[in-house]
Amino acid sequence: MRHAIETVNIRSKAPKQESASTVIVECEGTINCEFERVDNVMVVDESTHLIRSEAIEKGYVRLKDKSTFGSNAIFLALPAQQHEVVIRFYPISLDRAEKINVIQQFKPNKHYKFVMYRERVKRSNRLLSVSVPDPLCVQLLENDKAVRRFCKPYNVLNGLGEFIEQKND
Repeated sequence: MRHAIETVNIRSKAPKQESASTVIVECEGTINCEFERVDNVMVVDESTHLIRSEAIEKGYVRLKDKSTFGSNAIFLALPAQQHEVVIRFYPISLDRAEKINVIQQFKPNKHYKFVMYRERVKRSNRLLSVSVPDPLCVQLLENDKAVRRFCKPYNVLNGLGEFIEQKND
């Protein structure tokens, strides 16, 4: 499956300068990640993987420089306020996404990054213990400082569970 990003007129419709009350929001850490929705505004369509026009018109979508794409070619520029952000991460392949919904108070002049990773857990050497996959986690960074962390532990009965917020140590 090929993921396409419609780039027509994104730069021309977006404001030329960010205001003092704008926050930057990125995602990374997997094969790909996509912003599905911000509040009630759809950003990237789940079936076509194209950027929705409403997100472009609101000025939410920005393109990264080609040299810094990483796992996503776009990032968001949002008004500094509370938002619900839904992100699709593709940790293993582009055929299966893991979704996370986060409600966050985004502060002005801050840079936020959602990073997915596998949390390595120390286990005994028993076969059953070793065969259980490590939990998937998403860390929210604010100016490169971890402010929130969510993990999706493996449930023996039904596989992976839901993302649950973890206490910061």
